[in-house]
Amino acid sequence: MPNNALRSILPVVGISADRADAVTITGGTDPVLPTPFRIGVAGAATLAATGLAAADLWKLRTGREQSISVDFRHATASLRSGTYMKLGDGEVSHARNSIMGVYPTKDGRWSYIHANFPNHRAAALGVLGVPEDRAAVAKAVLNWNAADLEEAIIAAKGAGGMVRNHKEWAEHPQSAAIASLPLLEIVKIADSPAEPLPPGNRPLSGVRVLDLTRVLAGPTCARTLAEHGADVLKITGAHLPNLGYQEFDTGHGKLSAQLDLREQRDVDTLRDLVREADVFSQGYRPGTLGHRGLSPEELTAIRPGLIYVSLCAFSHAGPWASRRGFDTVVQTVSGITSRQADVVPGKTPGPQFYPASAIDYCTGYLMAFGAMEALRRRATEGGSWLVRISLAQVGKWIVDLGEVPESAARDAPEDFTAAELERWSMVSDTPSGKLRHLKPVVQLSETPTYWARPSVPLGYHQPVWPARGTE
Repeated sequence: MPNNALRSILPVVGISADRADAVTITGGTDPVLPTPFRIGVAGAATLAATGLAAADLWKLRTGREQSISVDFRHATASLRSGTYMKLGDGEVSHARNSIMGVYPTKDGRWSYIHANFPNHRAAALGVLGVPEDRAAVAKAVLNWNAADLEEAIIAAKGAGGMVRNHKEWAEHPQSAAIASLPLLEIVKIADSPAEPLPPGNRPLSGVRVLDLTRVLAGPTCARTLAEHGADVLKITGAHLPNLGYQEFDTGHGKLSAQLDLREQRDVDTLRDLVREADVFSQGYRPGTLGHRGLSPEELTAIRPGLIYVSLCAFSHAGPWASRRGFDTVVQTVSGITSRQADVVPGKTPGPQFYPASAIDYCTGYLMAFGAMEALRRRATEGGSWLVRISLAQVGKWIVDLGEVPESAARDAPEDFTAAELERWSMVSDTPSGKLRHLKPVVQLSETPTYWARPSVPLGYHQPVWPARGTE
């Protein structure tokens, strides 16, 4: 099944489905965790795609093939890797804000409020007219119809949504827009001469990646590129909210600097970095970066041959193209949380999230796959390339993989064994202390995957590139 899922990915970008046979995937199949959705298959297949892309770049460098393997259960664990971190002698908290969650509405439906970031929390509380208290929020939500609350929170620049079932989502115009799109796109957007890969002894040695993404999916893309040797510089702003545990999880292999893109001088600094970059990865809503001079067209004009990776929540098409969203929002509106609750009821009533962040991590792996395939094309045929994907497109693909039998989903264990987690884990020395975390999943026979840099606090470095390939 995982190799079949991989076969569904490769032709989307013009790679023969038969290449899936080059990857050995061991360790069983779904269900690994209690969910009807084939999240393990999704994780193993998307990770396998990154392994294939890295191996193809290595062959381009050396002419040599290498074997690729993925452990199915380790791949599934990677879909909630933030859960398995320890800093020093303590756990790294991954608790969500207390008012984040689903609430019954006046019309007998459910509404999800995404409240981890303070700006989104303030937007929801402003719409509801209540303080930050879960009981008060629950009482206020009962005064609203779910669809009306969904639109009011979005209009207030918040995030959340009405819980729908699969049938309701299939009838929504945004669902139709997403169904018209492939899983991801790699589009040539400008001509430029072919560029050989920089010298080095890893698939992505010397490749420079600017990571302007946040939360999980986008940062996972850059982390994945780093594990194959890329020099990754994460750019964030001191004024932007963040969740500390996620930065530990997705920061492996990266330098980290801060710029305030509200200030022209910092935009100019970023554009200078772009001139020496190979990959620019961003997760802003479509069109958001255009007024800052950071659109694909503008950046490829100053850096011909740039690979521009663009992530959003609901794709660039349809009425929700500019809507804010997260993995949990996509699960909510597209029928995933409704179906999860039907099959595996939770400890509390109502819709349930599946026990991982499968959309986020799989999207990140697919972004990295797309970036590496675009780098291969740049090296062989030249050009500037746009890699475009959304959480909702990946969510649809996961649902389309089908379901496991309901009884098997309900009987699946809630976690991995201690022995497994020990085998999959490693310890990194970080500026914050010793961090225990999961190792990279993909195994390559000639170029072992590893992160040459530890996770660091945001803004730990200056916004300058290291010498190419120095890691």
